[in-house]
Amino acid sequence: MAQLSGVSAATVSRALADSPLIAPKTRKRIQDLATKVGFSVNPAARMLRTRQSNTIALILPLGHEKGQHLSDPFFMAMLAYLADAVSQRGYDLLLRRIEPDTTDWLRKIIDRSRVDGVLVIGQSDQTEVLQEVGKTYLPMVVWGQWTPHQSYVSVGVDNIEGGRLAAMRLLDEGRGRLAFLGNIAVPEFAARHEGFMSTLPAKQRSEAILFPVHLTAQDAFAAAEQLFRDHPDIDGVFAASDVVAMSVIRAAAQAGRSVPENLSVIGFDDVPIAAQSNPPLTTIRQDLEQGSQLMCDLLFMRMRGEQGQSVQLSPELVIRASA
Repeated sequence: MAQLSGVSAATVSRALADSPLIAPKTRKRIQDLATKVGFSVNPAARMLRTRQSNTIALILPLGHEKGQHLSDPFFMAMLAYLADAVSQRGYDLLLRRIEPDTTDWLRKIIDRSRVDGVLVIGQSDQTEVLQEVGKTYLPMVVWGQWTPHQSYVSVGVDNIEGGRLAAMRLLDEGRGRLAFLGNIAVPEFAARHEGFMSTLPAKQRSEAILFPVHLTAQDAFAAAEQLFRDHPDIDGVFAASDVVAMSVIRAAAQAGRSVPENLSVIGFDDVPIAAQSNPPLTTIRQDLEQGSQLMCDLLFMRMRGEQGQSVQLSPELVIRASA
């Protein structure tokens, strides 16, 4: 191509990469010539030369929820927003759903995939792995609960405040026998539970039920059935996610409990289908679109060698018919 176009190989490479360093007229001439003779750039060769892959790894670690699928409404929403934000910057996305069985799984992905940066959705039970990698690997941003002294940057909602909002709503509805459904081994859910419990008066706090539950609809439904069998006097439920909350509503109907007449249910996330549940779900909204944009902004800052700071978004109580 350099001989055909009468310029250096470096100029050809920059022109085909659409570099602004090459004059528009020269750039177009080289690109037109490349199209005419059927010349294309070898991506692997370019990556070796530039040490860039133009690829971002998007990782979903499921150490605590091996049964959870990418079809989960929360994941679907995050994937859509992040894919748009990454592609708008001219990068490709490498999606990895991981069920960790070693402590070096994240380091292996970074070393073997030759990606330029890493986005992680959720900390799961892998905080120690993220902490270790974050000490030496700059271009990584995690969606999840912020904690002091973490080595990596994160974007996420203030889950403690979200738990407080849920508790206050149930108390305002006059509910006195309350339950939290969620796995507090997960940092985000632990923070939601902390905010929820800390807001309750002493009597409700001492009587509140912590009911561990997996996040799949089937498992959540079975757990809610068990909850109503074991604790028929429950009149208010705060669920760790909208999927769990909607399963609670279905189980309540089967048990002859009426929502919201004698049972109030609040979820977390405000995924699109929350408004279509029966009855429509009251929930704590976290702005996933804004969060996805902030994750990408932070990641590309760190890919340029800039530090950036973790971000906590404010949650919002979205009142519908379930509470």
